Amino acid sequence: MNGDQAKLLQEQVVSAAAEQQTLDIQAGNTKRFLGRSPQGEPLDLTTHQGILSYEPKELVITARSGTPLHEIEAALAEKDQMLPFDPPHFGAHATLGGTIAAGLSGPRRPYTGSARDFVLGTRVLNGRGEILRFGGEVMKNVAGYDVSRLMTGAMGTLGVILDISLKVLPIPASEITLAITSSAENALKQFNAWSGKPIPLSAAVCDGERAYIRLSGATTSVEAARHAIGGDMVDDSHAFWRKKMLEHQHAFFQGSGDLWLISVPSSTPSDSFPDNCLIDWGGALRWIRTDLQPQVVFQTAGELGGHATLFRGGERQGQVFQPLPKTTMDLHQRLKLAFDPQRIFNPGRMYAEL
Repeated sequence: MNGDQAKLLQEQVVSAAAEQQTLDIQAGNTKRFLGRSPQGEPLDLTTHQGILSYEPKELVITARSGTPLHEIEAALAEKDQMLPFDPPHFGAHATLGGTIAAGLSGPRRPYTGSARDFVLGTRVLNGRGEILRFGGEVMKNVAGYDVSRLMTGAMGTLGVILDISLKVLPIPASEITLAITSSAENALKQFNAWSGKPIPLSAAVCDGERAYIRLSGATTSVEAARHAIGGDMVDDSHAFWRKKMLEHQHAFFQGSGDLWLISVPSSTPSDSFPDNCLIDWGGALRWIRTDLQPQVVFQTAGELGGHATLFRGGERQGQVFQPLPKTTMDLHQRLKLAFDPQRIFNPGRMYAEL
């Protein structure tokens, strides 16, 4: 059935290329708000789903892109394993393909790695209607490995991700969250100090009033760190990170103004952005809500050595991602031409030039 689905997708792409018709790659549509406004005829991957293989001993899972993310996580949980990059869902119908195409990683990212770091291989349908396989199912298979990673965060502009192989990790033996009353400035100092010590950090955020620190690992190391850090235990650690942070149910995300995601060096001063700022990734990511013009936010992020993304709100047909230097944009355009010569996949979803 799913083999037929892949063939049907292939036929749709070949037809679209011949007719120079643009395609809007979609499935669960939970990340549809990301990037610039989608364009083109729908290319639906909803029925292209299913776990193809899962080897718990090898820490590798391979699944079709339309597979619901909750099914992947449930299968891993049965074997006490997890996706290490804390992917947000943003809805019940989130899929594995959309997760990788968006390239989003949660609070665990600075301590275990990003979504891109755990992609071992992909099977991709390019703009010529060719099905290509990149990478493999083990870390030692490096043939095409970097090409496979290009698909992560590309928002579907390079091709249709059909299947994905991911490295997974065991669920930590112990995991707790501590809450400490703290200003943003003091939290940043503590986060950066703790990052240089053998403390089993797996998340660190501050909303300007309280800092939340997640500890994950062996029970003895978690307990030792708990006593060293102090603070109050958060009753339901999993719910706090899953609901309030990953799914943006924290009061900060319900405020007014456009929502921006800004990646900066973790030591960036807390007053570099407006007061309505939430610090994530131990200081390396700042969520801000503001009515500032996009050019101002992009310029500020660039001057701080980082980059900004207009996450929600604002003009979705305008500039959403940090403007690229000409040499970098030229490279992106060459990649686009190599994978999608007719420019039929998600045109302009990242940049108008793509």
